[in-house]
Amino acid sequence: MGNKSKKEEKKKEKDNRMGMKQAQAQPNMDKKDKKKNKEKKKEEENQMSIHEPEETSAWMPRKEYEHELAKLQIELVKLQEWIKFKGLRVVVLFEGRDAAGKGGTIKRITESLNPRVCRVVALGIPTEKEKTQWYFQRYVTHLPAAGEMVLFDRSWYNRAVVERVMGFCSEDEYWDFLRSCPNFENMLIRSGIILIKYWFSVSDKEQERRFLQRINDPTRRWKISPMDVESRTKWVEYSKAKDDMFAYTDTKSSPWFVVEADDKRKARLNCIVHLLGMIPYKDVPREKIVLPPLEKDKSYVRPPMSEQTFVPKVY
Repeated sequence: MGNKSKKEEKKKEKDNRMGMKQAQAQPNMDKKDKKKNKEKKKEEENQMSIHEPEETSAWMPRKEYEHELAKLQIELVKLQEWIKFKGLRVVVLFEGRDAAGKGGTIKRITESLNPRVCRVVALGIPTEKEKTQWYFQRYVTHLPAAGEMVLFDRSWYNRAVVERVMGFCSEDEYWDFLRSCPNFENMLIRSGIILIKYWFSVSDKEQERRFLQRINDPTRRWKISPMDVESRTKWVEYSKAKDDMFAYTDTKSSPWFVVEADDKRKARLNCIVHLLGMIPYKDVPREKIVLPPLEKDKSYVRPPMSEQTFVPKVY
């Protein structure tokens, strides 16, 4: 009996020692787990910040922005119908520094519209053949017919800013453009085209933030090019080129409208409201649409589904 009790006491002592060791190790384990969870949370926040712009108190609240945008997009549809109904020809130019928000605004304007009525023109670098043509020639081919609105994501003003600063045109070509452009635009206006020009203005700090966002986000990386990066080193030259462009082409018949674009949401809404105000429009009378009953033909036999090739159900 004595030996048995001694064994039980030793076992209890051993269990107690093990329990103390586990109790001592537990805080360390808790610290490691907390550290891992903290690192994981930080990584998730970083991933979110890549895809979502960093919110600031100065920015328009997202819910308010989306509510206002939804209302304006309904008005844009009405404008589209009026342009088609009246056979208007509308050209809207979107210019500004890289990452100023031109593309985002164009996207919000067009996402609810008919691409056959409202189309976007975003030309790449000119071909060797186009380089030998009259400078405005490749843009003229994209001008609207009756009942169309064309949005230029960058336009003939490439020559006044980008080509000028980056050295892609000669001095003679540059000055010839500044002298010719007002006459060219007056020709368009006299022909009946409604011409509207927007310049999106962004600060150097906000441009830098957007560039970094594009660099870190795989879904946006295509938006930044080596030339965009180089443009950061020529900030003042771009400013001077823009000032000279305004001096020659900000005319009474074809003025520039500047959009302050540090807050993307406000910039988009302000631009859309202004665009709607530039073209007086009304509701177009429409016939009531009645959906006819589905046609049924008992003689029709559908081919076996096994004969068709389907997309795999991954989801």
